[in-house]
Amino acid sequence: MARDEINAFLGTGTTYQGKLEFQGSVRIDGNFKGEVTSKGTLVVGKEANVEGTINVGQLIISGKLNGEVRAKEKIVLHKTAHIVGSLSTPSLVIEEGAVLEGQITMGTKSTAKPGEQAPAGTSAGLRAPSALDSSTKNKVEASAGITTIGK
Repeated sequence: MARDEINAFLGTGTTYQGKLEFQGSVRIDGNFKGEVTSKGTLVVGKEANVEGTINVGQLIISGKLNGEVRAKEKIVLHKTAHIVGSLSTPSLVIEEGAVLEGQITMGTKSTAKPGEQAPAGTSAGLRAPSALDSSTKNKVEASAGITTIGK
């Protein structure tokens, strides 16, 4: 099975509540509330609305997510992503237009859980987009490992 092949799919219009554990890759385009655990990749589509605790290898998000996220490898926020909560990952990619309201903890692949105190120099707190002035609006200034795409 190819690494990027989707193993399961929760389509637009579906609603799921509970605990999701999987191997490989899963895509959510509907509504999900609960806990997701995997060493694989979770893809949150543009129309998705996810709420809960996410603990995965990689997270790729284009939709809405409210909760705590821990990704052991990487988090990618596409331009339509809207996250409210805390992120913990060693690598973060943010496209221009993505909205992130919350806390980011970065470090090595053994990152601290969201909400835990990270080693000095590895935590980056971002202000909500409405609080940013025009000179900082499309910029993220934080620790190494954050990639911004855009201005």
